[in-house]
Amino acid sequence: MALTKNDVYKVATLARIEISDEQAEETLGQLNKVFALIEEMQTVDTTDIEPMAHAQDISTRLRDDVVTEKDEHEALQSNAPSVERALFLVPKVIE
Repeated sequence: MALTKNDVYKVATLARIEISDEQAEETLGQLNKVFALIEEMQTVDTTDIEPMAHAQDISTRLRDDVVTEKDEHEALQSNAPSVERALFLVPKVIE
């Protein structure tokens, strides 16, 4: 998929970037190289390759999910100017 200079100008307009003719030519060359690399990578046969979640085959040790803090919900909300159904109420910002 080869891009044109008009495509570069459209993207620049959408991104609200002012671009000169020289910059558009340079960007066009760079983007076409990227798309050529993507097309080349899509030709690789990956049918017997398992998906990876991480680049290295490691596992992280996880701690048990237990509550370590005591419930101070009511004490913390006792200073609040306005509370309803255990939620802090704040003034409306957007009308």
